[in-house]
Amino acid sequence: MTPQTDAAALPEGGPALPSRISWGAVLAGGVIAAAIAATLNILGAAIGATTVDAVARATPGAASLGLSAVAWLVVANTIALAVGGYTAARLSGSADATDGALHGLAVWAIAFLVSAVLVGNLLAGVASTAASAASGVAGRAAEGVGSAVSAVAGQASPEALLQRAQDTLRGTGGDPAAMTTEQRGTEIAALLARRAATGGFSDEARARLGTLVAAESGIPAEEAARRVRNVEEQGRRAAAETAERARAAADATARAASIGAFGAFAALLLGAIAAVLGARRGTRDWVALRARAPRLAARAA
Repeated sequence: MTPQTDAAALPEGGPALPSRISWGAVLAGGVIAAAIAATLNILGAAIGATTVDAVARATPGAASLGLSAVAWLVVANTIALAVGGYTAARLSGSADATDGALHGLAVWAIAFLVSAVLVGNLLAGVASTAASAASGVAGRAAEGVGSAVSAVAGQASPEALLQRAQDTLRGTGGDPAAMTTEQRGTEIAALLARRAATGGFSDEARARLGTLVAAESGIPAEEAARRVRNVEEQGRRAAAETAERARAAADATARAASIGAFGAFAALLLGAIAAVLGARRGTRDWVALRARAPRLAARAA
């Protein structure tokens, strides 16, 4: 009777069929697959390092190195999973092709989970190191700022700082010719900051900036107005270029993420196929073993 007939003939509430999976074989195949993958990836890293020649400036580009690394990773993992699937199916002692294939898939799943855990721990360690470094830098910066503030506070009294601020505020909006260089510079900086925040000058702000520039540089009003227009044009061009670069960077990031996701999917799919094929190859053929048994017994005798 076939296993299907036996299963159909079992009465309701009868004993269950024995387990047909060997977790020891699956774990052994997963460990072997992980070890082979790590060995081959270390070898790939060593080969990639030999292509870097900073002295002769003959180092391949980042795109070439990235594609080569991905290709090597796919090949290494495929080989490792094929060997792991073969090992699991061979050690399981099963003569059923489906059982062997399922042992190979189990090895693939375990290897994937182990890799995910290792990569997650690696990323977490990198993030923790970066956070610790940033915290240390921030602490040192805060100490430096505190020292600088203490030094400045010791040199300037609050009354002097208040008087200086009042002098600057009184100069803002007055006659540019009667203002000091510091007062004109303060108002010019304030107008430029307002322009950066709003994206342009109002007619009043543009005229005021022109008079300030003319008084500060000692040039005619027409030349000052031309300089203001040049500043506006440069600001518009810079904003447009920044927006274009941001869109290009976002597009490149999305494209790289898409390629990476498709590459990961292809690597997982190829790994699963390799594990199943390796397991099918490692599944024992009991018919061939029975045919060889008399010869092996005679040879032993």
